[in-house]
Amino acid sequence: MTTLQRLSTLQAGQSAIVQALHVDTGFQYRLHALGFRIGKKLELIRIAPFNGPLQLRIGNTEVMLRKHDADQIEILV
Repeated sequence: MTTLQRLSTLQAGQSAIVQALHVDTGFQYRLHALGFRIGKKLELIRIAPFNGPLQLRIGNTEVMLRKHDADQIEILV
């Protein structure tokens, strides 16, 4: 069963598909440059300690993303 949720709720080792980016235009361009596109598969590698950033793999690219920003990305698990 697939469900929509926020990227920040993903657990380490899980994969998901990007469904929506609820960010301003400038940040959306930056995310697109990093590979965040609707329909693109990503994997959460790890979450840094003390509520730190999330380490994600999108294609061959690894990205660190703040939890606050991950809250604004909707995924399909």
